[in-house]
Amino acid sequence: MEVPGAGYVVLALLVALFGALAWKYARRLVTVTRVLRAGVRAEGECVRVETEPYNRSDARRHFFAFRTADGTWVEFEDLAGWSTTEGSSVTVTYDPRDPRGTATVAGRGSWSPVLQSLALVAGCGMAALGFATLLYVEITGSG
Repeated sequence: MEVPGAGYVVLALLVALFGALAWKYARRLVTVTRVLRAGVRAEGECVRVETEPYNRSDARRHFFAFRTADGTWVEFEDLAGWSTTEGSSVTVTYDPRDPRGTATVAGRGSWSPVLQSLALVAGCGMAALGFATLLYVEITGSG
């Protein structure tokens, strides 16, 4: 049994999903770039590495912690490489006005978090554009 318009709904949901992800990572890219230029640095460490359900080897979440200049303990999640393990020392850069919301694992001069965010924005943005194009073709009957 075929549901009329189901293909449109699926494509529209995919456009919305990847568009929202591209927006989220674009905002993170702006924050990371600003913090790397004008943020405060602190020594931190990886406090936890969680493996996603089903023990997929490619799905890990890294959690880091550091103390701000006033002694506040801040824990946050960030992207990290495969070699980062629990207990690894890292340099954290953050905005003192919002340490938890702006912290990133990188010192000044490091492009890694910028490139990671840029890759995510580009990938999600291209997916959204591709699904939007498919939706347009489906709706107009072009092609």
